[in-house]
Amino acid sequence: MGKQTAHIIWDWNGTLFHDIDAVVGATNAAFAKIGLGPITLEQYRELYCVPIPRFYERLMGRLPTDTEWQAMDGVFHRHYTREREGCGLTDGAESLLAGWQDAGHSQSLLSMYGHEELVPLVRGFGIERRFVRVDGRTGPSGGSKAEHMVRHVGALAGVAPERIVVIGDAVDDAVAAVGVGAGAVLYTGGSHSRGALEGVGVPVVDTLADAVALAGELAA
Repeated sequence: MGKQTAHIIWDWNGTLFHDIDAVVGATNAAFAKIGLGPITLEQYRELYCVPIPRFYERLMGRLPTDTEWQAMDGVFHRHYTREREGCGLTDGAESLLAGWQDAGHSQSLLSMYGHEELVPLVRGFGIERRFVRVDGRTGPSGGSKAEHMVRHVGALAGVAPERIVVIGDAVDDAVAAVGVGAGAVLYTGGSHSRGALEGVGVPVVDTLADAVALAGELAA
């Protein structure tokens, strides 16, 4: 890849993978584990933040104890693993990935979903070949994407940061992008409300098609 290649770093959960209903369901299962009532999708989008224990703090009025966190995290992942089977790619994702690649650009995938689970999931949708790199989270869950972004970008040989645009559904995606000198476009179909995303100061769109179009402009 030459240094003038425009590159998209895609987020997975809530962006390419339309799993928000499974995520909210798994969150409510985790809350039930410690006696909290369920929340709606709208409440989730208004309150969601990372690291995840801080999200739980917004609902509990305090940070969960280590024991509570371990229990909630375990329940969340077990429930999510079951529910994700009914989820698919976001509408239009496959054609957008193909179109960006066919136009001579490059793209990669960086997710906070565990790497060992992410790779076969991406492969199962037949889109692995669209990416020059697929990285999931290594290490414990509950952290920020910023440190993972630094490693991911460092592994993209020949791609200048100013030619990179991160497309994601969370404030954390934009923060991670800024940390490596990349641009960002945020998509409203996932974990945050439009209001929360607009507070970051980067473009906010309602479709992945609009996100890719903006990415092409930002990386030009």
